[in-house]
Amino acid sequence: MDPRDTPGYRLHRALSNLSSIDVDQLDSDDQRRIDAAMTLLEQVSLLTRPAATEEANIQIES
Repeated sequence: MDPRDTPGYRLHRALSNLSSIDVDQLDSDDQRRIDAAMTLLEQVSLLTRPAATEEANIQIES
């Protein structure tokens, strides 16, 4: 299986791509959208980590 075909990798790439955007050149609405997207991706990333799901007693079905 290709390691790039995992949810964790895709989350990392999406967050990395958003982080590389120069938000200073965007209008305020787009800056807010980028910020909101990064916040959501970071929250999802935290939930997909095995340690986080064990601490919260969450079971992920695949």
